Amino acid sequence: MKINEIFYSLQGEGAKAGTPAVFVRFSGCNLRCPFCDTQHASFTTLSEEQIVAEVRRYPAQWVVLTGGEPSLQITPTLLERLHATNRSIAIETNGTHPLPPGLDWITLSPKEGGAVCLQQVDELKALYDGIHPPLVPAGVAASCYSLQPIATADPIRNAETTKRCVDYCLAHPQWHLSLQLHKILNIR
Repeated sequence: MKINEIFYSLQGEGAKAGTPAVFVRFSGCNLRCPFCDTQHASFTTLSEEQIVAEVRRYPAQWVVLTGGEPSLQITPTLLERLHATNRSIAIETNGTHPLPPGLDWITLSPKEGGAVCLQQVDELKALYDGIHPPLVPAGVAASCYSLQPIATADPIRNAETTKRCVDYCLAHPQWHLSLQLHKILNIR
């Protein structure tokens, strides 16, 4: 599997923000979003056994499969091996590919141009530019709705987008604000 990095930190986004987790960041994606924080050209090829061995080095209860787009590579056997370490497994996905059974938390973050094939997820995390309504694919049900302002290199624009995101959440209380905690705390 093409792995960009495996590291231990706090979940920085969404409903589980602040939760210690081992992050397995896959390289490669079927979409090319301009705000993506993954360097897709950088990866190491690891076996499922090597991935599990690296995950075992850390004490976290949660393993987060992220990317890139992890659904392009994950397998039922990888999930079985991770579960055998007594961990819970979360995935952050754009939802354009089916997921194998065995995931404990599914965060769908839909993107423009990506046809979502999922119908039931734990969390729908929409990125918000402060202008267009959040992208909510038809026919997708979620237990939790997280709205995250899109960050740019312009701090003034970021502050305005965040304010609009707060205003949107206040006007639409089914949404909760998801800030990128890891960026605020300056951690991975």
